[in-house]
Amino acid sequence: MGGRSRWARGRIVASLAVLTAGLLACHSAVPNVLGGAGSLLETFLPWLGPAVALLLVLALLRRSAVALVALLLPAAVWGELFGGMLRAEERGPHDIVVLQHNVSDENADPAGTASALIESAPDLVALEELTPSAMPIYEAALAADYPYRAVEGTVGLWSKYPLSDIRPVDIKPEGIKEEWSRGVRSTARSPWGDIAVYVAHLPSVRVRWNGFSSGRRDESAGLLGAAIAAEQLDRVILLGDLNSTLDDRGLAPVTSRTGSAEGDFAFSWPARLPVARIDHVMTRSATVTDVWTLPATGSDHLPIAAGIELTP
Repeated sequence: MGGRSRWARGRIVASLAVLTAGLLACHSAVPNVLGGAGSLLETFLPWLGPAVALLLVLALLRRSAVALVALLLPAAVWGELFGGMLRAEERGPHDIVVLQHNVSDENADPAGTASALIESAPDLVALEELTPSAMPIYEAALAADYPYRAVEGTVGLWSKYPLSDIRPVDIKPEGIKEEWSRGVRSTARSPWGDIAVYVAHLPSVRVRWNGFSSGRRDESAGLLGAAIAAEQLDRVILLGDLNSTLDDRGLAPVTSRTGSAEGDFAFSWPARLPVARIDHVMTRSATVTDVWTLPATGSDHLPIAAGIELTP
């Protein structure tokens, strides 16, 4: 049989495999100075898995032994980072269930959205992108099951537990001049003791021709992280649309102070074809045991629910 041997063919594919492994293993080393490349990579990091699959197809077509061996590297790294999310497991123990949903300011059916959320019977419900016209509809629909609420600007919390010490959380970046209030904090009086509950909606990011624009989001994340660091109560629950995944270094001021479950991808955006989980449930001095998505509503985000263990 003529031509180069299987060990001589496919070196470009092999090189791409090694590069992919490097991006997966050392994503934090990719600098943000050039169009926010590091944050953009980290936002969609799990999607390097399909890239490995594509390289496998190319390696098979090229009948390249060196490429197939090289592909073991990115496959192993991806499996270490995300393989656990592919295993179907029963949901872990929890004391409460919470729900997070960006309901969209263009939602044409807020009443239907509220009804769908109530069906999952969470103990706490956090909503973002509340509009003046939709607010009375959500209030009326949720009042019977959630008699306590804390609303500030376009974000709100509805609770089965009494709420107190309700106050806005200033996460507004300096560059925004118009009225803008997207953070609220309250104390939930639960059977397990007082819990500081934060609801936040960080600014959107943009992918433009010149890169990934996340400056305002990152500034807002810094303010939110500082507020959580200064929180006097030990137990904290954060619910919100943080406009990125937990791998994104731009959320480090928040992720360094709180934790979440990583047992499910639970992609929440966009609702029609979810590619990333940008809606989050995070805790301090408590454990998020599971995160999962709920069926679509009239929003461009999917609702996410999470079980939280409050007992030591």
